[in-house]
Amino acid sequence: MHTSQKPGTIPHVTRRGFMKAGGAAIAGLTLTGGASAAPLEKLALEGGPKSVTVAEEITAALTRWPRYGDAEKQALHALIDNNKFYDELPLFEDEWKAYTGSPFVKAHMNGSSALTSMYFALDLPPGSEVMVPSYTFFSACLAMRFSGLVPIFVDIDPKTACFDLEDAKRKLTPRTKAVEVMHSWGLPCDMDRIWEWCNEKGLITLEDAAHAHGAAMQGKKIGTWGDMAIFSFQTTKVMPCVEGGMGMYKTREFFERAAAFGHYEDPVKFAEDSPVRAYEGTGFGQKYRMHPFAAAVCRQQLQALDTTNAMVDKNIRALNDELVQLRGITEPHCREDQERVYYYKNMLLVDFAGLGVARDKVLAALKAEGVQADVWDYPEQHKLKIYSEPQWWHHPPTIPESMPGNAYVNGNHIFVPIFYGEAPELIAQYVNAFQKVWSQLDRL
Repeated sequence: MHTSQKPGTIPHVTRRGFMKAGGAAIAGLTLTGGASAAPLEKLALEGGPKSVTVAEEITAALTRWPRYGDAEKQALHALIDNNKFYDELPLFEDEWKAYTGSPFVKAHMNGSSALTSMYFALDLPPGSEVMVPSYTFFSACLAMRFSGLVPIFVDIDPKTACFDLEDAKRKLTPRTKAVEVMHSWGLPCDMDRIWEWCNEKGLITLEDAAHAHGAAMQGKKIGTWGDMAIFSFQTTKVMPCVEGGMGMYKTREFFERAAAFGHYEDPVKFAEDSPVRAYEGTGFGQKYRMHPFAAAVCRQQLQALDTTNAMVDKNIRALNDELVQLRGITEPHCREDQERVYYYKNMLLVDFAGLGVARDKVLAALKAEGVQADVWDYPEQHKLKIYSEPQWWHHPPTIPESMPGNAYVNGNHIFVPIFYGEAPELIAQYVNAFQKVWSQLDRL
């Protein structure tokens, strides 16, 4: 599954160059590759015809998520009939292990419980610091509190919306013991460079892969690069089962501590020499077991994961390969050796300053044309109240004055839907809508 942008449509620029040049650099990307703007036609915003005329019910069917069908219904019915509820959990774990190639996995009730268990498994002294993007879900940071850990907030790369290794290097302290990265919107981080640096500095590498089911880099599944990783199977995720999570571990030691934290029934299953076996019947105080119904749904979704990801990728390539020909539009940069997937929606980066037009004006024009365009700014964790109150932490987290990567991505993106079925007519109409609006940006 190839998802990299067309060679020649997006120049390779450094992060610093990207931020400094801003619109000037991107403004030069005007209708390359032979594409041409649509003839001037009155904007729908001004009373002209809408570009998107595919029936709403067809669009709703193509964008519906999650997508459950007969396979999930039959699996749930069979489980109710056979009464073997808890057999589903090891079956799902074995299938996930085979799919990803991870040596140790553990199903959890959700991604947050998998995160909390992962931090417990680190077994680090209180006050140890863990690098984490501020552009992330709250539990990626707050779950640290329960193990006495403290977050170091790291910026994201504005070209990818993923972990900025250069910013991490500037923020390394003697108390830093681990680094957690998030594969934002299904795009892998630069795991080879991150792993090499962590290895050099003696840091433990962690992956938040809650967005990235099926993604890979250099042929290696995301979630298997780090020492530990977590996935979420919540309703919006790439592989949804309403609620559920998975932990992945490179070593037996990490696996046993993480499993025993929220699974009191697990220590007895470990070898006689396991230091965790003695906690049979109690574990370490939590009960994070995945619901068997969720596991049954996950098993069916896993069988269709690669097929679904391939359909999504085909549709996004058909759409984005045209849209990135337009001035100021890029995609988050995907390396040639990465296979990305798409979580939630299709993110486009738009240099509104370079275009000289406000985002809300562009959105209004696209929506008038019938495009389901919107924005969603990821909450920046370092700006939230709980991180500024020292009573919640072993020692107060350092609150950065600014996060230019976060700010750029939040202020310069739009989302358009993901289409989960064959949609050539709808994609063509979306392309036409963008070309029509872009040809008349000066009127907005």
